[in-house]
Amino acid sequence: MARAPRIQELAAGNVEIHVVESRVLAGNTAGDPAVREFPLYVPHQASKAAPLPVVFLLSGFTGNGLDYLESHAWRRGVVREYDEALRAEKVPAAILALPDAFTKYGGSQYVDSGYLGPYARYVALELTAFAEQHAPARPDRRGVVGKSSGGFGALHLSMRHPGVFLAAASISGDAGFEGCHAPAFWEFARALVPYGGDARRFLADFMLTHDLSGDRFGAMNTIAMAACFSPNPASPIGCDLPVDASTGVRDEDVWRRWLEFDPIVACVTYATALRALKFLHIECGLRDEYNIQFGTRRLAAKLRELGIAHTHEEHPGSHRGIQNRYLEVLPRLIGALAT
Repeated sequence: MARAPRIQELAAGNVEIHVVESRVLAGNTAGDPAVREFPLYVPHQASKAAPLPVVFLLSGFTGNGLDYLESHAWRRGVVREYDEALRAEKVPAAILALPDAFTKYGGSQYVDSGYLGPYARYVALELTAFAEQHAPARPDRRGVVGKSSGGFGALHLSMRHPGVFLAAASISGDAGFEGCHAPAFWEFARALVPYGGDARRFLADFMLTHDLSGDRFGAMNTIAMAACFSPNPASPIGCDLPVDASTGVRDEDVWRRWLEFDPIVACVTYATALRALKFLHIECGLRDEYNIQFGTRRLAAKLRELGIAHTHEEHPGSHRGIQNRYLEVLPRLIGALAT
């Protein structure tokens, strides 16, 4: 029996927090839950007679959809900022969908992984259908946007599931893996020194402490990305690692598997899907600590070479503290869906 959603009333709309029991995530090898909370922000003006576009907001690594509902007295999440802008008629109206794609390693990158589970299908097929069943959303007007891993996810879903989303935007989304992921391989190697280079021992300790200090964040990022890009359910940790923890030597076969997901490479394979988008936007801060500004420039150059219409912007910010970029991007993305 379906549970009634919890309701949070805002100025221009309500947040409905649904509980979804996923069929596609059930039985995933990682043992992560198939039952997830799925918030939907629905403007008051939405109705069956006047359905609205629906925009999926994808959170970054270690986050989930509830993060967008931040309601601290000194901080307001993206949904509350959007709600206030909608009340002031500064943004066009849309339903906002906030998926939870968190895993025991910190995130799914919104890809289908043989170890973590099929998170691309979960969002692009299962949750889109759920949103349209439970909210007055237009099935022919879907968009997707995210920051960091969420920005990567927006590009990945648009490429791998053509026709599901008509508009996509990446805010500091992973691009140029050599710059944004490979530097963490050295952090991974350093973090594993106390564990004799054994990733299993490191993970056993992490599951007890969830300590991400020092080099440990880079180590977990490397393991999590491996579970997404080079999964191996037969491995004790569920993946093939791209680097030897004892020597720092890269495994080029595993690295090639990773590069197939790099948007700079993937956009060539999936150019037809990207050309079909009504709106495609990529951006990054000039001070991004993960070197994504350079990967984004390379991605923009490749999109131009392929004749794929898009907008590319840079701003003075870094990778963190750029929540304001959502309110810069959302009006344009929703506007493209509404026309």
